[in-house]
Amino acid sequence: MADGQIRTLRKLELPPFRPLRLWRGGDLQTLRNWIRPPKDNLDLWPGEGHIFTCNDGTGDRLIAKLHRPTDAGKRPLILLIHGLSGSEDSYYVRVSASHLLAAGYPVMRLNLRGAGPGRDFAKGTYHAGRSEDIASALAGLDPRQKRHGVVAVGFSLGGNVLLKYLSETGANADLLGAVSISAPIDLKATSVSITSKRNRLYHAHLIDGMRVERGIIAKDIRTITEYDNRIVAPENGFRDADEYYAESSAAPRLGGVRVPTMVIHASDDPWIPVACYGQVKWDDNPYLQLKLPVSGGHVGFHGQGLDRPWYDMALLKFLQILAR
Repeated sequence: MADGQIRTLRKLELPPFRPLRLWRGGDLQTLRNWIRPPKDNLDLWPGEGHIFTCNDGTGDRLIAKLHRPTDAGKRPLILLIHGLSGSEDSYYVRVSASHLLAAGYPVMRLNLRGAGPGRDFAKGTYHAGRSEDIASALAGLDPRQKRHGVVAVGFSLGGNVLLKYLSETGANADLLGAVSISAPIDLKATSVSITSKRNRLYHAHLIDGMRVERGIIAKDIRTITEYDNRIVAPENGFRDADEYYAESSAAPRLGGVRVPTMVIHASDDPWIPVACYGQVKWDDNPYLQLKLPVSGGHVGFHGQGLDRPWYDMALLKFLQILAR
């Protein structure tokens, strides 16, 4: 990235986020995702199925869907990465894909290992630190699909996976740029927060989704921490949940990012404490640009006068800077 682009990235100004009048505060912004999620028109751009083989020797495969706009010109491919218990069909993935395609960008919706339609194509499953899934997808792309570059966008858990990939690969990351939205960059702190009494309804929703996703009927797994201790950690070579959190959290590793990256998080996210973002020395790395609105909830950002989440507007402005 040229010095001029880095300076421009650091000066990236976004319109302030103003929450919808009847949906103020982190909880309402988050709950609107289920009560009244944004609509998509993704059916206007039929998708093409793609399969990528994981590069870790397991034989697992990843499933993705590619959409092409009428005229992409020289615009980069946008790779969208879902969050916990999500898939290519998560509403936020579909909504962002729709807006990007309308703006002329080709879009690929990636299912992390074992997620959604990829459940029958992998013995293993994704987790917050499984950055090799992103590396495998990028390596498996046809050169024609990435001839104008690739920009990755990660939502929630997918954002942490993406940031970890960037920190591990540095200047060798096969990306023009990246955007993270509401990522749990400190997994231990996020686990403590989501299992707190004030978040019991969110937690129940998440743990139920995780059980369904994995086909687990054991009712004695009552918390996400127990799930990580008994399922995620042993299946992936970690001693316990604490080791899994320590080895997979992106926050301590962000100094290694060498690709222009915009990180978006709401100060009132009820799941992920804003203090997680306060531990990172953002100004020490010119490739990182943190956008921390006062409100927005968790992957919410439902704003006044917008026909899309605020982060989709921010993403388009970020893409314009990369094109300079």
